[in-house]
Amino acid sequence: MIIKNAWQFNDDAIVEIQILEYHFTTSLLSQNTIFQSCSINIPDTKPGSIKVHYPQNKYEFDSFLEDEQKLLNMIAIEIGNYIEKYQTLDKKNSLSRTIERIDRLSTLGEMTAGIAHELNNPLSNILGYAELIKLNNTDPEIDSDITTIIKSAIYTREIVKKLMFFSCEIPHQSKQEDIKPIVIFASSFLKQNFQKKEIKSELVIKNCSITAKIDAVQITQVLFNLLINAIHASPQKSTIKTIVEDDAESLFITIEDQGHGIPDAIKQKIFEPFFTTKTNTSGLGLGLSVVHGIVKTHNGEIIVKDNEPLGTIFIIKLPLS
Repeated sequence: MIIKNAWQFNDDAIVEIQILEYHFTTSLLSQNTIFQSCSINIPDTKPGSIKVHYPQNKYEFDSFLEDEQKLLNMIAIEIGNYIEKYQTLDKKNSLSRTIERIDRLSTLGEMTAGIAHELNNPLSNILGYAELIKLNNTDPEIDSDITTIIKSAIYTREIVKKLMFFSCEIPHQSKQEDIKPIVIFASSFLKQNFQKKEIKSELVIKNCSITAKIDAVQITQVLFNLLINAIHASPQKSTIKTIVEDDAESLFITIEDQGHGIPDAIKQKIFEPFFTTKTNTSGLGLGLSVVHGIVKTHNGEIIVKDNEPLGTIFIIKLPLS
């Protein structure tokens, strides 16, 4: 209304502002108008505009004053500056939150490494003595109990291993590796998991001679985690597709499922440690944290996209050398 009141024939003036996804008018626009306009420019954003309209049946373009155009130009600059300042402040806040999150993850990683080391020794003792007792035992009832202890210890050892992966305590040993056998092994190893849910595994390797400087054990762990998650999220009779390809600089491993997908609200959280959507005790919330950590130590990135019409796509991008 302030802009409207500054124009000579303000009773008939209608101000229109269009910027980003927003569109405002001071009153309903008629079909036929004449107007003054000026672009609102913001860096890295499609320009918007501000216009002042008069009814075409009542006014001509000469009805506008030169000073009114100058005022409109100044207003457009001020709006652009205001939005740019707001975006800069928003970016600073986002960066601040990212730094805080990195600090928390660093602290958590140190704590996790300590916990994993402390658990390793007593866990090895439990497993070792349990296996010794099982070897010398002849009582079937005790044998059943000991088997339960051994299975629980092995399961706990896997948790500790995941904790160590998360805290980057597993040494990173990169060398030039053929990618095809690694992907085939990961897919074949989970053959029973696919069959159990009647899910088809489709593997597409566009270049059979791709090599990259990686830690083969860690990349296998990444593929295991992503494929197991895909199997868990996928319905029966669906397909999980793994695509391996490259360009001049990067290796791309894409895993596409046809499951329930990942809601936009939690896409930013899925790589956080201990975050899980699984309702049973099988989900520790460490799998994708481990994946993210391993990909980052390889100077790569992992991208999450929606599959169409249903499902999720994970793209792992790693440098070839």
